[in-house]
Amino acid sequence: MNSKSKWMLSVVSLLLAITMVTPSVSANDLSDLKKEQQEAERKKSELNSNINEKANAISENQSTLEKIVAQINELENKITETEDKINSVQAEIDQTIVEIEELKASIEELERKIAEREELLKERARAIQLSGGSVDYIDVLLGANSFVDFIDRFSAVNMLIEADRDIMREQAEDKKLLAEQKAEVESKLAEQEQRRAELEDLKASLDSKKKEQAGLKADLEAEQKRLAKEKSDLEKEHAEVIGVSNALAKKIADEQARLQEIARKAEEERKRKEAAERAAAQKAAASNQSSSSSVTTYSAPVQNSGGFIRPAAGRLSSNYGGRNIGAGHENHLGIDIANGIGTSINAAASGYVSYAGAMGTYGNVIMITHSINGQAYTTVYAHLSSIGVSVGQGVSQGQRIGGMGSTGRSTGSHLHFEIHIGSWNGARSNAVNPINYIGG
Repeated sequence: MNSKSKWMLSVVSLLLAITMVTPSVSANDLSDLKKEQQEAERKKSELNSNINEKANAISENQSTLEKIVAQINELENKITETEDKINSVQAEIDQTIVEIEELKASIEELERKIAEREELLKERARAIQLSGGSVDYIDVLLGANSFVDFIDRFSAVNMLIEADRDIMREQAEDKKLLAEQKAEVESKLAEQEQRRAELEDLKASLDSKKKEQAGLKADLEAEQKRLAKEKSDLEKEHAEVIGVSNALAKKIADEQARLQEIARKAEEERKRKEAAERAAAQKAAASNQSSSSSVTTYSAPVQNSGGFIRPAAGRLSSNYGGRNIGAGHENHLGIDIANGIGTSINAAASGYVSYAGAMGTYGNVIMITHSINGQAYTTVYAHLSSIGVSVGQGVSQGQRIGGMGSTGRSTGSHLHFEIHIGSWNGARSNAVNPINYIGG
């Protein structure tokens, strides 16, 4: 190899060495940012949980409050109904009092008539005593001077006898009527007073219950305000955390973009090196000069021409897209390949490890940044039982990077595999169906 070719190879090797150092620094920064984002996501999840708890407490409190309000309304209806009954009874009492006032005149008249008859009877009794005994109506009749006088005396005697009978009968009837009227109005008034007393007691009881329920309502309304304020504070904090999380997601995306740019430059450098080596070899062959031993340098991972390969052996257990595994409908952003724990997980394409560690529902996860034919990609390998690479490390297609497992949100040993065009981000809006890239 001539001196010019050796100089070119030395320059290329130096550039590649510098290129390989840079990703490690950026990738470490990226790992730190992702850890910060995980902490933000954890706090956001915790705040979400607290917000949901407050919302449930508010809902339960509101339900109890509505029941108490319903009870208060029912009590108010009963109180109104009782007051109506009290008013009705009072009206009956007032009417009875009017009737009693009206009866007083009748009672006074009866009492006057009874007094007059009693005076009349007393006068007759005194007359009998003064005559020396009872009146002998036979002597009256026998003392008649003529038949006509007899008839007149007989009629007079009958009238006197009948008058005595009428007086006694009326006296008895009036006394009975007087007693009945007095008893009736007194009984009616007593009954109405009793009804009014019972209704007054009922109203007092209902008023007491209403006051108690009103106190409970006031307490619940105060509790509702307190819960609403706490929920508002949590939502405000949640919004702030989301803002932090979004900012971290942007930093992560920026860091991944930098790694992708490094991967792209590394790929271009590799191609340029290959072209330079081919040109040098051709020139050496043309001049019939033997090649000297090649210089061993660390280059970027070799990129296959076909893009991606299947990252693990096993059964395709879940496709890309919508699914439900027991927690409701969700959008599955990758595919699942099921096999035993420890099954080899291999890099689907050459690139740089941009993340390696635990991440929420992913469990143990590896992310690799790729540049293939000028296009940036990120592959995701989740639920791993073991991780065999570190952040910033360059990997070749097919290289073992970890073992299959069931960490994170997982229902069994499998690999969850995603492909993203460009950088991975929290929204995962750039995920594509891996089947279209690796085949079935």
